[in-house]
Amino acid sequence: MKLHSTILGEGTPFLILHGFLGMSDNWKTLGNSFSENGYEVHLIDQRNHGKSPHSDDFNYNLLAEDIKDYCKEKNLEKIILLGHSMGGKTAMLTAFLNSELVEKLIVVDIAPKYYAPHHQEILNGLTALDEATITSRGDAEDFLGEFVPDKPTRLFLLKNLYWKTKEKLALKLNLRVLKDNIEDLGAALPVQYTYDKATLFIKGGNSGYIKEEDWKTIKEQFSKAELVTIPGAGHWVHAEKRKDFLKAVMEFL
Repeated sequence: MKLHSTILGEGTPFLILHGFLGMSDNWKTLGNSFSENGYEVHLIDQRNHGKSPHSDDFNYNLLAEDIKDYCKEKNLEKIILLGHSMGGKTAMLTAFLNSELVEKLIVVDIAPKYYAPHHQEILNGLTALDEATITSRGDAEDFLGEFVPDKPTRLFLLKNLYWKTKEKLALKLNLRVLKDNIEDLGAALPVQYTYDKATLFIKGGNSGYIKEEDWKTIKEQFSKAELVTIPGAGHWVHAEKRKDFLKAVMEFL
């Protein structure tokens, strides 16, 4: 599958993978900052997200294979790979299976463990939005507000809107397939896999995605793992505390 990407700057290849229901565009500001520091930044839309192709098949093995194929297509070697949430799991699996390709790994607010499905209200809201006739972004925000009361989350989700026709807004996401495969999204990565190169885990201080008891398993699978906790940040740590996040990544690199 030929993934859509935006490439910024020149230097060491640095690939960034967004989270569930996100897109490469969410990382544009940080991508520009990384590119100014001597990296060739690849902001990637994963399958069924953003401008990348839609497919009925969706699981972490395929997402990792997509990244390997992308690197082959672009002749990339010894990459830095960063992923947030779902993108973090894709990044971990890519590193497990292609350690010769991935030189350094950055995992943002996710562990390799199983997570129970917990996006139901958001998915219900997006489904209702997709089925409604929405003719302005303001209407879309009001509509989604019934399902998603948190404004930053709502605005993040509404980035998926585009004008399908001059009169109708639609979603870029392949919503049906993402809903059908929601169990696969939470799947644990195989515990027998390991990666022994430099790895940074970044956790939001207010987020419960990486718990203290997860660190033992993480260290067993990532022998060189370091953890940075960013105080006052939730799950979208890179958006909520951008400067602190940038500093943590640059110090690691």
